[in-house]
Amino acid sequence: MNGSRIAATLAVVITVLFTPIWFAVVSGPDWGSTATAVGTALVVAAALALPTFMVLGHGPRRLDRAAVAGDTMLGATWVLFTWSILGLVARAILEAFDVSNAGRFVGIAVPLISAALLVYGFIAAMRVPRVVNQDVVIDRLDPDLDGLRIVAITDTHYGPINRSRWSEKVVDLVNSLEADLVFHVGDLADGTPDTRFQQTRPLVEVKARLGRAYVTGNHEYFSEAQEWLDYMANIGWSSLHNAHIVVGQGDGKLVVAGIDDFTAQGSGLPGHGANLAAALEGADPSLPVVLLAHQPKQVFSAAEAGVDLQIAGHTHGGQIWPFRYLVRLDQPAVNGLQRFGKTQLYTSRGTGFWGPPFRVFAPSEVTVLTLRTPHQNG
Repeated sequence: MNGSRIAATLAVVITVLFTPIWFAVVSGPDWGSTATAVGTALVVAAALALPTFMVLGHGPRRLDRAAVAGDTMLGATWVLFTWSILGLVARAILEAFDVSNAGRFVGIAVPLISAALLVYGFIAAMRVPRVVNQDVVIDRLDPDLDGLRIVAITDTHYGPINRSRWSEKVVDLVNSLEADLVFHVGDLADGTPDTRFQQTRPLVEVKARLGRAYVTGNHEYFSEAQEWLDYMANIGWSSLHNAHIVVGQGDGKLVVAGIDDFTAQGSGLPGHGANLAAALEGADPSLPVVLLAHQPKQVFSAAEAGVDLQIAGHTHGGQIWPFRYLVRLDQPAVNGLQRFGKTQLYTSRGTGFWGPPFRVFAPSEVTVLTLRTPHQNG
């Protein structure tokens, strides 16, 4: 896509986002000519500032302060857009019943509701995630592995906002769960290992009785995926770049496989691209397989290969409502445990957040998956 087409697409997106906000909050309420002119100028300024900050923050210059400003504006704009649409529908209904001052009611309610949700969403994004417990029955699981505890984190997205202290608290939480296995299922950081070292440093302290493993997400392919694989390997994690490890206790064994993100092939990075056959090469076909694959839609190839359980992230549970419904157009699941034939898929809402520092009706999580045999759950 050339520069002019990108600019045209961006202009359309900005227009679509800000037009309902202008109608619901500025134009519709009939505040008077002066107030309307000032409000219009503010909306236009915001519409110009948003793409400017996003390009400066996420383009070639990668200015963290600009990224924080742009991401925050993007989240606020999405919330205002959503509630402006709902407000315009409400205004039409109120006016149909001849309710006076319907426009002003909506013009006040939309920014107030949006502000409240943004405060709530910021607090939800910045807090240590809740623990979500889920039992998963694996038909082929050896009884010696019944009760095996997997702790999964994903989508930490260490980035422009320095969350070093948050990272330490998440590691403390993970360690308190006394995991047998700990997995990071991609989108570790936005940036390079050097620029995000302070935030990722606590990961070296993660404790797991049988092992720790990591796979890439799509965001690693924006910024040095191979370097992140090398970094995680250097701090003692198994970087599963289309590879597997075998773990076990007693007579029970489990294959833990990991594949590159769905987007890796298109990144142009040599040697990268999801390859489940390579990941399982040499594995005992009689053993149960837990697959780490960042995107839920990778479950279809997992099901064809007879994988028992895929653990995914990527969706953030939508992160800011009602974005989850758009995510569902691209992914077969948004969160929780689903079954695809004999393969089960667990999709985490993610441990951190991407971009906008808000989570609205999509709480973050650290997931504890307890593997069970059919007998123990019968």
